[in-house]
Amino acid sequence: MEHYDIIIIGLGPAGATFARLVPDKYHILAIDAKGEADQYRKPCGGLLAPDAQKTIAEMGFHITKDLLVDPQIFSVHTIDFSSKLERHYQRAYVNLDRHAFDMWCIAQMPDRIDRSMDSRVIRIDWQDGNYIIHYRTRSGQTVTASARYIVGADGANSLVRRSLYPTHKMRTYLSIQEWYPHQASHPFYASIFDPEVSDCYSWAMYKDDCFIFGGAYPQAGARERFDRQKKKLRDYGFVLDRPIKREACLVLRPERVADIVTGKHGAYLIGEAAGWISPSSLEGISYALISARELARHFPDMPSYRRLKLKLFGKLLKVPFLYQPTLRRLIMQSGLQSIKVKT
Repeated sequence: MEHYDIIIIGLGPAGATFARLVPDKYHILAIDAKGEADQYRKPCGGLLAPDAQKTIAEMGFHITKDLLVDPQIFSVHTIDFSSKLERHYQRAYVNLDRHAFDMWCIAQMPDRIDRSMDSRVIRIDWQDGNYIIHYRTRSGQTVTASARYIVGADGANSLVRRSLYPTHKMRTYLSIQEWYPHQASHPFYASIFDPEVSDCYSWAMYKDDCFIFGGAYPQAGARERFDRQKKKLRDYGFVLDRPIKREACLVLRPERVADIVTGKHGAYLIGEAAGWISPSSLEGISYALISARELARHFPDMPSYRRLKLKLFGKLLKVPFLYQPTLRRLIMQSGLQSIKVKT
């Protein structure tokens, strides 16, 4: 059994960025379920929001053009089922291939870091002041490694968080997303509010020759809710037959700053594993990058995460204006900040 200073579990933007920024004096193992193939694609719209763009710029990172997909769209078509209103709002998103972005984040990690890709952690133990990590490789072999510190960057269903906080609860949805072959003469990005099926929201967009529809739904009856919403969208001209692939995963949605748990006893949580995700838009990349940077700067001390807490609090204040049907209707009726889009 090999011993490390740090074992990182999960190499999305949070885990990979922490590995990239943490001082090079540490002996590190990074474990991730992804391989080069796309079998572990996250059901994410893959739009780089302005908050994430700002964070990437602050860090001096530069993404490459091979991560981009067509088209690049600068408005959001907002559809509110409860009020039957539609509006367009200007937004400066960058349309990405999310899997390619994740793999790019991993490629920026220093070569000195040991990696076990296509591997899943199955158990975490504590023994003699060290964490013992048991993980299964793609070949089916079970491997054991130990470390003084572990960093959980393993997403909404984090094994690290469940091990540290077995009774901790946070509002959780099932994100479902389907891809359809489609060529569009007038591509768009849509944000859909349908309180009859979910108190969160759904999205639709184009990526190269595909059309994507997805949403976040309460876990109880999530698939039925998703199918019901697809049928309702036919009245809006959405063609949602014969998907070429379907993706699903859990997604967290904090209701208060106190929902965030950042770790204890030499175990740390970053990104969505800690609960860092926007409760208004479910945007998580900027939170992943910032939490990883803050932990790397202070490691092995626990950061205060003051900036992230303020950011999250601001998003919590925004939630009622997006998700309370009466407030949303009043804002959309006012036309405030909406634009006219030629179709």
